[in-house]
Amino acid sequence: MTFYTDHYLATHQQLNTMINYVIIMILLLLLLGTLFYYLRHRLQTKYRDLGIIIFLLILIFGGLQMTNMEQSQAQYSQSTRLRPFIRAVARDHHLATHQVVVNSTTLTDGIIVRFNKKDYRVNFSPNGDNYTLTRTHVVDHHVNIQN
Repeated sequence: MTFYTDHYLATHQQLNTMINYVIIMILLLLLLGTLFYYLRHRLQTKYRDLGIIIFLLILIFGGLQMTNMEQSQAQYSQSTRLRPFIRAVARDHHLATHQVVVNSTTLTDGIIVRFNKKDYRVNFSPNGDNYTLTRTHVVDHHVNIQN
């Protein structure tokens, strides 16, 4: 079972989006380089063909980024709602935030919170402004904490 810390939720949620942006930036630089070589050597069409291939790759990665944008925004908003919950649990039980871990990156009913080597199931009220913790026992005791 994988658990996530507050630090992980703050820093690692946008990793895929950042990788796509880096790839798009590298492809744009390559496109500029091939455009320069094409303008310098107009008789060699290999630079034009290479530029067209890179431009098509930019369009593909740009399209992937657009389709993933809505999903990543929803996931980001859920993780930003989860971080205040972790802080509230830590404050209510007189713990530091790094001692509280959760098994989900989204704030949903039924997630498991672990602190003091004990597991608790979270039940939220219908409007989500309060919660109850119920002691629970997990089947798989092998825990992987993503920090």
